[in-house]
Amino acid sequence: MLRLQAALGALVLTWASAGLAAPLDAYGHLPALENAVISPDGRQIALLRTNGELRQIAIETLADGKTPHVLGIGDAKIRALQWVGPDHLILTTSKTTTIQDTGAPRAEYFLIFDYSLKTRKLYPLLRDVPRSLPTVFGPPMARMLDGKPNLFVEGIQFNDSGQGMYSLFRIDLEKERAGLVEMGTLASRGWLVDANGYPIAQTTYDDRSGRWSLKVKAGPGWREGRSVEHTLETPALEGLGRDGHTILMREMMDGRAQVREVGLDGAWGPPLDIADDDSAIFDPAAHNLIGYHALIGEEQRYNFLEPQDQTAWSALLKAFPDQQVRLISWSDDRQKLVVAVNSPVEGPAFALVDAATHAVTRIGPQFDRLQKADIATVRPIRFKAQDGVPLSGYLTIPHGADPKNLPLVVFPHGGPAVRDEPGFNWWAQAMASRGYAVLQVNYRGSSGFGWNFLQAGFGQWGRKMQTDLSDGVRDLARQGIVDPKRVCIVGASYGGYAAMAGPTLDPGVYRCAAAYAGISDLRSFAPWVRNQSGIGPQRYLVRFVGAESARDPSLSEISPAAHVDRVSVPMLLIHGKDDTVVPLEQSRIMADALKAAGKPVEFITLDSTDHWLTRGDTRLAMLQAVVAFLEKNNPPN
Repeated sequence: MLRLQAALGALVLTWASAGLAAPLDAYGHLPALENAVISPDGRQIALLRTNGELRQIAIETLADGKTPHVLGIGDAKIRALQWVGPDHLILTTSKTTTIQDTGAPRAEYFLIFDYSLKTRKLYPLLRDVPRSLPTVFGPPMARMLDGKPNLFVEGIQFNDSGQGMYSLFRIDLEKERAGLVEMGTLASRGWLVDANGYPIAQTTYDDRSGRWSLKVKAGPGWREGRSVEHTLETPALEGLGRDGHTILMREMMDGRAQVREVGLDGAWGPPLDIADDDSAIFDPAAHNLIGYHALIGEEQRYNFLEPQDQTAWSALLKAFPDQQVRLISWSDDRQKLVVAVNSPVEGPAFALVDAATHAVTRIGPQFDRLQKADIATVRPIRFKAQDGVPLSGYLTIPHGADPKNLPLVVFPHGGPAVRDEPGFNWWAQAMASRGYAVLQVNYRGSSGFGWNFLQAGFGQWGRKMQTDLSDGVRDLARQGIVDPKRVCIVGASYGGYAAMAGPTLDPGVYRCAAAYAGISDLRSFAPWVRNQSGIGPQRYLVRFVGAESARDPSLSEISPAAHVDRVSVPMLLIHGKDDTVVPLEQSRIMADALKAAGKPVEFITLDSTDHWLTRGDTRLAMLQAVVAFLEKNNPPN
């Protein structure tokens, strides 16, 4: 096993044209501008900036462009920024740790802090409630009550027997005081409060029986509004319905997602007219449903319920022709909007839009060290798998390269129930900058293409989900775009599994493989998932991989570590010590198996690194190691 320092000592980039491209740290460091959120009154904007890996929050006044508040937060992992009123900025952070004396596993736990613009102090929240934990679950619910800023959060309250209950808390931000609103039960899973701060709904789920229920507030107690028995795809509590007095629920019915409004009397309304993969948009002030958003093909599509909102959004899009636009935050009157703009020429950036004046102000790029010449072209592609299933994805072509006979990196996404999206991807762009075409395939089992396409991946780990990738290689080779003899595979998480599975379960396609945080042994991973996250996530994993149970012998058939005898190419394995999604042990099992079989392998561990490469230094270290490995084993020239 190589230690990080030893591995980095050998990283010398020798590509003949490297001088023409931006250095790898221009792609691999954290984005210079990670987030931007506007205050509810539209007068201030909070910017999350980084310098290498150190983060800083700057609050600017839009009227004069001044920055009266600058908050240095070091290397803290900031997961979200959220305004509550004009004077309170909520920071959601996370930390990889173990909570002592609770029996909870080592995991990524979320904490919240309030920065008060009045006092210029940062306050840790949820620390003053007796017999509770300071951790939160799910996004905080901001509510203005009698003009005062309040926050409702889901956390853990211990009962008299010492059992931790998923409960609802209220935090008065002016007084920096928190209190218990409702104590849950062992089965509690989620809560909803209305615009006035009254709890109106909660959901419960029994892991063992699979019984799910929606409970609605009835006087001082709760009444069951509906229950179903299902071990997977249980209904989800989305938020407030269109009038702000109903509960918005999503569930799978007849092979598609259905969203319904549930009255406070427990009556379920008819399905709303939405698509499977639409996500709800809520009013920033009243918190009621006002529209839906989804990525359809290559288009970010926003559908608002009111015609005037749709007209306003369509007018906004005209300011960004041929670019991907996503809504990030907006003022309470919806007149000031922060949007993320992904330009195929200039890369990703944030912009401020004034809907009243139609003024557009560029806030700044996410990657400020990249020029136009450093950003490669991303093309949507479509092809059919060998069994006829239509597939799509993206091909990144090195800037200025003739798309003929190029070396290729296959770069499968993680999840697997997520999808690759059009536009800038820092990792893909970094590899393209070194002369490689990069193929990202939305293989079957990816989300964003409807339930049937997602379901087509069930039971196909290491099987058709894997050959969907190599079918993409063959399609590009048939067109003469890539050289089929110069193909490697690189991925993280499930993509790391696919990278390990390439040389073991689909050999003969790749000349090298690199995996970050990959899964190598499903026989040990399935029981670990249950210990870490519970029986529900384990059931989901087992169903997706196509096994009857966590002890199914068929798990060996699709475990890369069980088939290292088929490996004939070099492999690179990288894993972070703070990974609580895929344990470090998964890469160690694969490395040990390869070494025992006499196969070429490099194994690098990264200190203080989580599953998402949240730290700037270790993200760059990973990228440098992968690129050096590619250039050694699949030279671009």
